[in-house]
This record gives sequence, C-alpha cells and structure tokens, in this order.
Amino acid sequence: MKILKHPHKKQWDRIIHRPLTDNTQLFKVVQDILNDIKQRGDKAIKEYELKFDNVQLDKLEVSVEEKNLAEQSIPDQLRRAILTSKKNIEKFHSAQKILLPKIETSAGIVCWQKVTPIEKVGLYVPGGTAPLFSTVLMLAIPAKIACCKEIILCTPPNSDGNIHPAILFAAKETKVDRIFKIGGIQAIGAMAYGTHSIPQVYKILGPGNQYVTAAKQLVSLNGIAIDMPAGPSEIEVIADETANPIFVAADLLSQAEHGVDSQAILLTLSEKFAKQVLWELTQQLQTLPRKTIAQKALLNSKIIILQNQQEIIELTNQYAPEHLIIETSNYKDLAEQIINAGSVFLGHYTPESAGDYVSGTNHTLPTNSYAKSYSGVNLDSFTKKITFQEITKEGIKQSAPTIEIMAENEQLQAHKNAVTFRKLTIDNI
Repeated sequence: MKILKHPHKKQWDRIIHRPLTDNTQLFKVVQDILNDIKQRGDKAIKEYELKFDNVQLDKLEVSVEEKNLAEQSIPDQLRRAILTSKKNIEKFHSAQKILLPKIETSAGIVCWQKVTPIEKVGLYVPGGTAPLFSTVLMLAIPAKIACCKEIILCTPPNSDGNIHPAILFAAKETKVDRIFKIGGIQAIGAMAYGTHSIPQVYKILGPGNQYVTAAKQLVSLNGIAIDMPAGPSEIEVIADETANPIFVAADLLSQAEHGVDSQAILLTLSEKFAKQVLWELTQQLQTLPRKTIAQKALLNSKIIILQNQQEIIELTNQYAPEHLIIETSNYKDLAEQIINAGSVFLGHYTPESAGDYVSGTNHTLPTNSYAKSYSGVNLDSFTKKITFQEITKEGIKQSAPTIEIMAENEQLQAHKNAVTFRKLTIDNI
C-alpha cells in the first residue's frame, strides 16, 4: 500500500482510479453470454454453471429437502446472530415507509401519489470466496416489507452443487419464495429473460463482480430495472491523530479481504499517523485467513496525506466512496460536508462491519463513484410511485386558460381541444 504525500489536485483522478478491466472486451463477453441464455435458457445456464462454477447441475432450484437440511445444520450461535441482524434491519427499513398526503395545487385540482410494490424482484447474492448470507437479509427484508409478490434469489453453488446453509436459512427466515443455484452472468440473464425453470422478474438487485455489474447494466437496456451498478467493494477512511491506527488498519483490511479488485483509501493530514497505520497493516495482514486476497487488493489501495481538511472533503466527494469511515475528533463537522458516499460511519467505534451485519442500515451500496448519483438499497428500491389527479368542474374551468395557452404554443391542438370541449360543455349546462 503506497503512501502519497500532498499530491496536486491535477493528479487526484489518476490516484483514485478504481482497478477496473477493459470495459469494451468485458461488455462483449457478457453480451454474448446473455444472448445465449436468452436463446437456449436452462440448457445454456447449466453449461455456464459447469464452465464458471465447476458444477454439473441436474436441477437449478433448491429443493425443500435442501432447505430443511440447511436449517438443521446451522449452529445455534450463528442462528441467533442472523435473527438479531434480521430484527435490526427490519426495524430500520420499516421506518422508511412514507405516508404521502393529497395536495390541492389549485382550487378544484387535487394530486397525490400512491406507493406500490414492484411485483416481481430478483435478488443476486454473490458466492465466490465467501458465503454472503448477510446480503440475503439486506435484500429480502425490504422486499418483504414493501410487499413484493414474488421474490426469487440466485446465488452460485459450490463444486458439490450445494448452497451454504446460512444463505438458505437467511432466505427462509426472510420468506424468499424460490432459490436457484446460479451465479454470475447466467444468474442475471436468467432473471432478466426467464427460462423454463426460472421466472422473469421486473427488477434485479444485489452486488457482484465486474461481470455481474456489466450484465445488470446490459439487461437494463431492455426493460429490466436494476438497483445500481454495484461492483467490487471499496472503503475510504478519514483519520487524524486522535484515531487508533489499529482500528484504522482493521477497517482498511475489512474491505481489502473482500476481493482482489477491492480498494481501500486512507486520507489523513499526518505523515506520522500514516506510517503507524502502514506498520499496523503489515502486522494484521499476516494473521488473516484471506491474506493473499487482501494483499492483492492493497496493491490497488493508497494512503494519501493531504494538506488541510478542505482537501480531504474535496477529494472524498470526488472519490464518492461506497463506505466512508470518519475517525477524527471533529467527525460530525466533517460528516455535514459529505455529499457523495454510499454509507457513512462516524467516530472511533463505528466500524464498517457493523453496517454489514447489525446496525440495520443496508450494505448494498453504489461503488465506482456511482454514489454521486445513486442511493444504496432501501425500501424505495422495491417500490414505485404512481401519481393521481382529480379535477372538478370548477377546477377545469379555472385551469383551462393556462392549459390552452401552453398547448397552443407547443402546437398540440388536440391537447388544447381536450380542455376546450370540457369547458364548453360545462358552460352550456
């Protein structure tokens, strides 16, 4: 992990560049696979599962027997932890329900919005090198609170054709309707187009690697909504000399161990503190089971020493991190100036891993600077709003001149007539 001291602003874009592959080739590969799935359905999916996940599958859907066996094999301690996390996530997301009032915009004109659930949603839970059962909670709980009618889940199996029991237990507890043993591009294609075994959905949500992200973006061009282009995980830490370098190093490594294409950034004003963190990173890295993965991720990561807090704020908002931890004496003041971030963790005792598991906020967040324009997954991700308006006779009479003038000047005569005919009818009554 490199230490960069007082880089010029002209260098910032290059310094905070994410470790991405060539998108031109990436999208071509992904599109070819999606086209194949669209044409050949289950047969293509099984072939890609063998190719990418090294597993020969007879059936793609998880059976009732598999679900029951998974529930029996969950250790009590893990079971309790999952249920505690579930309770907090439910509490936070239930509080996001909004009652929308009816508004009289003018005399006789009343407008309102109705919140309706997205009927069919597909949830993607990555597998790869770690079983992310917490992501099941983060996606399925708000989907259920929103009252989505059909919730399906895709997640890659291991080489034996099995899904981690904690994933299946979390899916059962959150009342996921159907679970399929499919990962990667093929999972996104299956949910987007539908096959003999897998139902088509209206929206796909969930994180994944660059191939999953590209697949989501491509299917979104053909009428399937997605939550966001969530790719490899990333974290930024802002810290001063009041922070504990042990904590900061652990926070940086908590994202580095996600995958080799993850990224960790530390911003500080103190060169002394930067060196303390670098030393602590080296020590903690040696004890990690996922040491090799974290080491490779740290090659994409940096400690940046800046000259003042204003530079820290500017660079943070330019980077737009997925996760942002502020470990400074004035963390509340700095937090008020943050406008681009997925989720923010404040103070010396708020690790990002708390947000991953137990605080109740959602950990499915925008990466790769998409926090400049996207929110993380929340209750609204599973709903849509329909507008309504009702106009009385008096209301249409009062508003007719405005509508007629605007329609006439846009050269839309039928628009004008729709109002004029009503007004004339009212006048003749």
